[in-house]
Amino acid sequence: MMNVSVDPFAVEDPSELSDWRLPLSFMKTRHTEKIEGQQLASKDSWRPKDRMKTWSVALALCLNIGVDPPDVVKINPCARKECWIDPSSMTSQKALEAIGSNLQKQYERWQPKARYKQLLDPTTDDVRKLCVALRKNAKNERVLFHYNGHGVPKPTTNGEIWVFNKNYTQYIPLSVYDLQAWMGKPSIYVYDCSQAGLVVDSYKTFARQRDCEFLSLNEMTSGLSWTNFNLLENCILLAACGPKEMLPMNPNLPADLFSACLTTPIKTAILWYCLQKRKLVGTASVDIVDKIPGRLNDRRTPLGELNWVFTAITDTIAWNTLPRELFQKLFRQDLLVASLFRNFLLAERIMRSYNCTPESHPYLPTTHTHPLWQAWDLTLDHIVAQIPDILEKKAVFDPSQFFAHHLMAFQVWLMDCSDPRSPPAQLPIILQYLLSQAHRLQALELLGRFLDLGPDAVNIALSVGIFPYVLKLLGSKLKELQPILVFIWAKILSVDPTCQTDVVKDGGHKYFIQILSDSTLPYEYRTMAAFVLSMVINDYQKGQEVCLQSNVIAICLDQLEEPNPMLKQWLAICLGRLWRRYSPAKWCGVRDSAHEKLYKLLWDEVPEVRTAAVFALGSYIQNTSSEDGEKEHAASIDHSVGTTLLGLLEDGSPIVRKELTCAFHGMVLMYEKNFQITALKNTEFVPIGTGGEHRGGTPTTHPLLASSSSCLTSAGLGGTSDPRNVASGGGGGGGGGSSNSSSGSVVDAESN
Repeated sequence: MMNVSVDPFAVEDPSELSDWRLPLSFMKTRHTEKIEGQQLASKDSWRPKDRMKTWSVALALCLNIGVDPPDVVKINPCARKECWIDPSSMTSQKALEAIGSNLQKQYERWQPKARYKQLLDPTTDDVRKLCVALRKNAKNERVLFHYNGHGVPKPTTNGEIWVFNKNYTQYIPLSVYDLQAWMGKPSIYVYDCSQAGLVVDSYKTFARQRDCEFLSLNEMTSGLSWTNFNLLENCILLAACGPKEMLPMNPNLPADLFSACLTTPIKTAILWYCLQKRKLVGTASVDIVDKIPGRLNDRRTPLGELNWVFTAITDTIAWNTLPRELFQKLFRQDLLVASLFRNFLLAERIMRSYNCTPESHPYLPTTHTHPLWQAWDLTLDHIVAQIPDILEKKAVFDPSQFFAHHLMAFQVWLMDCSDPRSPPAQLPIILQYLLSQAHRLQALELLGRFLDLGPDAVNIALSVGIFPYVLKLLGSKLKELQPILVFIWAKILSVDPTCQTDVVKDGGHKYFIQILSDSTLPYEYRTMAAFVLSMVINDYQKGQEVCLQSNVIAICLDQLEEPNPMLKQWLAICLGRLWRRYSPAKWCGVRDSAHEKLYKLLWDEVPEVRTAAVFALGSYIQNTSSEDGEKEHAASIDHSVGTTLLGLLEDGSPIVRKELTCAFHGMVLMYEKNFQITALKNTEFVPIGTGGEHRGGTPTTHPLLASSSSCLTSAGLGGTSDPRNVASGGGGGGGGGSSNSSSGSVVDAESN
């Protein structure tokens, strides 16, 4: 007798199992968990919400040169320079005027178009009159108040700063509460004095007090106005030190070290660097500070290189440290505010080395130990060491390797990237690198690779400030930039279509029309150009107008016979979006026999091309005409197009049939009365008692026609209709009525 081994783990035959023992399908976690799409940033979230400019600046200098304030005991020697001018080198009045003039020039470097007013040793009335006048003229724009209190007592705990009486015999307190009322909002305050943190604390206290008064009392009763409500949200404060700290008195430093950091950062940074390194053998002396050759706006010179690197570093530190919304507000909203806050990061680093902690509102996290400051020190080492040879031996300037090193780091990140939502720290540096014409192509290629990571990468690049850079580059004439620029713009518009308004406003559409019309370029570049143009004109009449004026229809029609299917697809979509609800474009197409040229694409072997052609023809016929002659001509063309489209009723592709349905739906709405008349003519009433009636004797409606072709012929126009739509009479008006239907197009869905 044979021994048969039985596998105890053998699976029973499911057909022999009872129902309750049958295994359940689709019960794993991936089947039961809630399916949620990826959360993308909202459109326009990268744009500054309230872009504004600082148009008015009040410079209040309370110096009282030659007389030290009573509550400050100064060492000897002591820091004396104000705005890099030694007051002891000239008379008091001339020194005061020279300092005021210098401070204004330093601010003008950052905002040359602002209106500047100086208050030299002012009285309370002087401050009040000027602040009220500046606020009145500025309206809703920002006003800056710069206060230098080196010649008056320290601020008080009651929220007062000091000015003078008319005869300069007394110090007069000026309440921050009153200053708030005069300045209004939005405003920015710079306080360069000892214990400046007290002013910031007092300002916040008074602002909250005003808000409470406004909310608790009726405006008519309290006499308050909206201009003094919610000040903390609309005002910015920068203070040189904390509430209990004194300004540094080192004689090697300027007395207004904080103001020097804010208005002349490169010069101040070089001075501090030389003071820190002077004990080392072979380092440059302090005398070299005023001898750095070049200009700040010339990146080929030592001074310009330092300014360029400094801007890149401070922007990168801020972007990697601050919340995105705060970064947009402080570094992308206002040119002067952005410059002041970049320089404030330097002020924090330098002032902390002298036991002062600058304060700000909004609060900024500590950045003085950020690793990128080491890169700044390395750049200073490299450039400052060359200055003696450049000055004495006329040596050629050797630029730093700062940008090259960070480009390499960015490339390494791209190779190892797994999550674009954790962006590389070097992204703001890449944007600064775009300013260099010699390295622009390399920077654009790296940026394109980053944007290719997906919508998250595009939103991150837009939030860091890519948009104005690439928008300005659309005016470039360099052909080598065309491929990468059209790729970058295709990525941007696919994620944020609202950028179409900026492209049209700046005339950037001409750049893509030029690429599309250049038949020598490869298919992929012309395809992306067609995509960009289709996004520029999508549901945007201004875009349709400028593209029509630029002869886009003829350019697209001339390339419909190209062998590349993707190019043909987007050429057809571009034409369809140009014609959609825009009659002038349709009649331009009629003159070029556009519908006849598109017929060839209806039989293309690629279903996406056929779908795009149906979409274009559907948009072509959904336009109204005002004149009777045009109506008849339009009806004739629509009949021809509708009859041709009937040949696709049995197309094997579902997306073609869906787009065909949308096209016929639009035609039915255009000629609804005609289709209703046709339906009534083909409705047969069956007499009661023949067995075909419904209960109650209501008429029985037979199918409209045996075929769609006969329906078109009967209507005398074109298109098919749904009997349910005809019976309900829904839709829009009679013949020649509006075609503003909300029917969804498969082409639009695919492009999105």
